[in-house]
Amino acid sequence: MFEVEKNTASEWFSALRDQIISAFVGLEQSHQSGAGSQTPAGVFEVTETRRRSEDGSDAGGGVMSVLRDGRLFEKVGVNVSTVHGHLAASAQAAMAARKELPGMKDDPRFWASGISLVAHMQNPHCPAVHMNTRMFWTPHGWWFGGGSDLNPCLEYDEDTAHFHATQARFLAPHGAELYPRLKKWADDYFYIPHRKRARGVGGIFMDDHCSGNWAADFALTQDIGRAFLSAFVPLVEKRRSQPWSVADKEAQLLHRGLYAEYNLVYDRGTKFGLATGHDPDAVLMSLPPLAKWR
Repeated sequence: MFEVEKNTASEWFSALRDQIISAFVGLEQSHQSGAGSQTPAGVFEVTETRRRSEDGSDAGGGVMSVLRDGRLFEKVGVNVSTVHGHLAASAQAAMAARKELPGMKDDPRFWASGISLVAHMQNPHCPAVHMNTRMFWTPHGWWFGGGSDLNPCLEYDEDTAHFHATQARFLAPHGAELYPRLKKWADDYFYIPHRKRARGVGGIFMDDHCSGNWAADFALTQDIGRAFLSAFVPLVEKRRSQPWSVADKEAQLLHRGLYAEYNLVYDRGTKFGLATGHDPDAVLMSLPPLAKWR
């Protein structure tokens, strides 16, 4: 059931991964070239990830691609995965908090595929960013999720405006009401209750999206993914050579603490990935290489 749609979605997530990595390699190489470095740049370390079911059998996996310690990117990871199996009781409980799945206890099969990206930058004037899109299927239903959000430690109103305007432009063909709704969803979702503040300047987010029209929902998910490079790359190109101070770096490390707190305490994807037995290194790829707390 849904095999064609599953394969179509999985292949597209992998194609988007390739496109983004190519763009990031180009950014890193051009930045190193401009700095006069002779060191090879833009090399992603690629690792295969596997998921094991509770009985130890193979349950799919993916590819984790990480670039560390570049001149531009301090750490950027672009992961894709396609996993399947049976949802254990702990994973069912994690999902039940947000979506009712009648009959799941009797037939807990699932299939999930997606792309997840997080970039932490060397220059504090360049914003960190997160993006993911995904499809989830069970015998009881299917749905899409994902979005992207900007996480600058030093905020620029014009950068925030560009990021949001790009998201709105890519979502416009799917209905005028969609961008405001997904923006509010992101504002609510990426909020840190114990800090009483957002982790960044927002973006768009959706979860459990199923209109009943698979093709339309997949097209929306694709446009969420396609918006990413247009929204983010111009900000990097504008800020990557901007001079920064010790105080700027301190602000960046403190802001990364917010990112780490959110992902470890609240993020649904982190909780679900660990609860379903996915490779923990891939699940925790989003964490910054360095962070600081007062």
